[in-house]
Amino acid sequence: MKTSELETMRKSFNTVKSRSSQIKDSPQVKRLIERVREIKRYSIENSDDLYNQAIESFKRNGIDVEFAETKKDAINIIEDLLYDYDSKTIAKAKSNTLGEINLKKELAAKDIDVVETDLGDRILQLKKTDNKPVHPTGPASHLNISEITDIVNDSLNSDVNPVPREIMELVREDVLNRLENACVGISGANAIAAEEGSCIMVHNEGNISLVSLKDLHIIVAGIDKIVPTLEDAVSIAKLETVYATGNYVTSYMNVISGPSKTADIEKKLLKNMYGAEKVVVILLDNGRSSASQECLWCIGCGNCVVHCPVYNAVGNEFGFNNYLGGRGVAMSKFIEDDETCYESGLYMCTLCGLCTLNCPVAIPTNEIIENLRKLSSQVGFYPKAHGKIKDNVKSHDSPY
Repeated sequence: MKTSELETMRKSFNTVKSRSSQIKDSPQVKRLIERVREIKRYSIENSDDLYNQAIESFKRNGIDVEFAETKKDAINIIEDLLYDYDSKTIAKAKSNTLGEINLKKELAAKDIDVVETDLGDRILQLKKTDNKPVHPTGPASHLNISEITDIVNDSLNSDVNPVPREIMELVREDVLNRLENACVGISGANAIAAEEGSCIMVHNEGNISLVSLKDLHIIVAGIDKIVPTLEDAVSIAKLETVYATGNYVTSYMNVISGPSKTADIEKKLLKNMYGAEKVVVILLDNGRSSASQECLWCIGCGNCVVHCPVYNAVGNEFGFNNYLGGRGVAMSKFIEDDETCYESGLYMCTLCGLCTLNCPVAIPTNEIIENLRKLSSQVGFYPKAHGKIKDNVKSHDSPY
């Protein structure tokens, strides 16, 4: 990342710190923290039972459900679904999971245009190069107003002024025009309620409503997102909002529990009133079943990277794909392989533990990283300077 981008990112992070510090020590948030920690631990420990319950609940609600063991499986399922819908444009909501499976790149190879509806994600999409996000909920937090203006004007052949509202309105108009004939929407989910068979999604822009009102709504979510009840799912969404934005609650919370339907004419059930005629949930494993349980506690707030000294120094070079910082490095081991984990910054971490101290669910990322270093060194992935020191100690009883 460029120096100017790092400076802008740190400035944005300080704003998040200031906002969240005003409410995260309140009694209600402290109670919420304890509740969510219990929810996540219970859910991961009982993931098999909750998975089976979710499957039955989805079917009861008229939601089609698929299982994808790998990211390639997920892409194949999505491509099969798109075959029945003559749409070369897809409306997409913000989702780390969709970034994980490289959705846009994979579908671009099929000449399908995946349009980001979130403003920050759309700006990065227009940027085209070096467009990796820097925060889960503020993906373009490293770009200042001048850089964003240039990106938008160059991409949209416009002459908008460096005024946030003018930029927002121009991008919004462009997105709506592109989605005019789109009949497919795709999103992730912040949490899934097994008992009710419901997916909950949080957003401030209202864009998920655009996505969910298409004829086909595809939801791709990791199996780690399943929790027992809708109340549990809402609790997770609320805590994520507190730590990600500094607000008690987000502007919108969409609960998707089935296709659009009405029974207002003689109580006869009719589908596809305004929203989707078909909802498909793809539950993704992609290494999660082999990951350490602590890695799967994450609620996606991004507070770890906001406080990480390494991340604040080097930016999104520390992390993997859309999973940023130390926790992203850890997940890369299970999502990809040992080499990817090493190259994502396994030895960048200082093991200071600030991520854990500032994590609402207290993920022991530094301990996870330390354990992964041991495993990585056993298969030959470690800094070569460390290997030289090891050989010196072994041969000369001295690191020198």
